[in-house]
Amino acid sequence: MVTVTTAARLHFGFQNLALANERLYGGVGVALDEPQLVVDAQRADEIVCDDGEAESYLRRVVATLGVEGARLSVRERMPRHMGLGSGTQLAMAILVAVARAHDREVEPRERAPDLGRGGRSGVGVATFESGGFVVDGGHPTERFTSEPPANGDWTVPPVIARHELPDNWRFLLVVPDVEPGASGAEEDRHMRQAVERADAGIADDVAATLTRLLLPAAAEGDHRRFGTGGARLGRLNGAWYADEQGGVYRPPAGRIVERLTQQPAVAGAGQSSWGPAVWGLTTRGNVDTAMTGVEMALSDLSIEADVRVACPRNEGVTVTDGPTLG
Repeated sequence: MVTVTTAARLHFGFQNLALANERLYGGVGVALDEPQLVVDAQRADEIVCDDGEAESYLRRVVATLGVEGARLSVRERMPRHMGLGSGTQLAMAILVAVARAHDREVEPRERAPDLGRGGRSGVGVATFESGGFVVDGGHPTERFTSEPPANGDWTVPPVIARHELPDNWRFLLVVPDVEPGASGAEEDRHMRQAVERADAGIADDVAATLTRLLLPAAAEGDHRRFGTGGARLGRLNGAWYADEQGGVYRPPAGRIVERLTQQPAVAGAGQSSWGPAVWGLTTRGNVDTAMTGVEMALSDLSIEADVRVACPRNEGVTVTDGPTLG
């Protein structure tokens, strides 16, 4: 039996959504150690899985690898469609687990498009591979089409920058008890509408934030400047998405972000991807104070939410072999 463990990622936003610029998308994000995804797989001559979403990916993986089948179970699952990258992590974990169970070598980056992953942002694939804070290079703008390309008709954007983050940093994750964020065809429609009317000037502000604030802060381990940069990049992206999500942040994320930003122990806060997950950056020594502030804010706002603390994850997927089950 093969066990594959991976975990969530935060997506701060993109470098450019405007068709007037040379490169499109260009994801920016960071790997976390929580929440985790754990899948077990073993070789079989048929497809056996009791998880609907996992079975869908399993069938595609089996076809892609050209193997007979596999027995798969999801031992630990991440929240779905909450802005934490659950879909890409699940697809990549199943790919690696089944390949290993069949003694096959596989490159997740090369196979991701066949599974419908990594089309716009390369952050999920990159954090699966190696963890850390990652920036991808996006795609040439001329490849943008009015209709979504077929699975496999793209390559995952290249990683153009990666930094390991200090192990004393802590990310507060606040996931409100609301409907899941956009995904699948709905997400694709929202993104295309945002791209078609995106203000090209915002990309200049994003570039300045990334090169003068976020990247230097990551290289120097400056959590205050990193938090400030991540929050600013998120707000700029929110201006692109405002018509699609009901404001700079998807409600009720904006109210949570505002209250987190007011906490002295929190260096910066923002929404991950389409939300509703909200992040706030603090340090190991300030976690208790920051958590108290989060709980008070949620109580004042009358918002129910799952709150947890995550460390940066500076490594990629882990794969272990165990005994074959009968």
